[in-house]
Amino acid sequence: MILELAFIEVLPANHEAFEAAVKKGVEEVLSRAPGFIAVELQKGIERADTYNLHIHWETLEDHTVGFRESELFGQWRAIIGVYFANPPVVQHWSGLWRYVKS
Repeated sequence: MILELAFIEVLPANHEAFEAAVKKGVEEVLSRAPGFIAVELQKGIERADTYNLHIHWETLEDHTVGFRESELFGQWRAIIGVYFANPPVVQHWSGLWRYVKS
């Protein structure tokens, strides 16, 4: 499993609209992408105009080729991209281990 981590800065006063757009984009577009597993959106505390978007994919290629090179990516960006203050910074991560306190 691969984690796509996108750091996104949104235009001021667009927080609620951006958050709603991400939800819509996930439900209508991202969830249809082959290899998509899960998504989580986090909002900055110290910098309220920033978000971290965590998207889990089966493989790196599911994101970089299967999704990014498909028409789904254009639909996704059309829904959320209008709220970007700057282009997102995107990196990919592979998990090593996880500890959850029980």
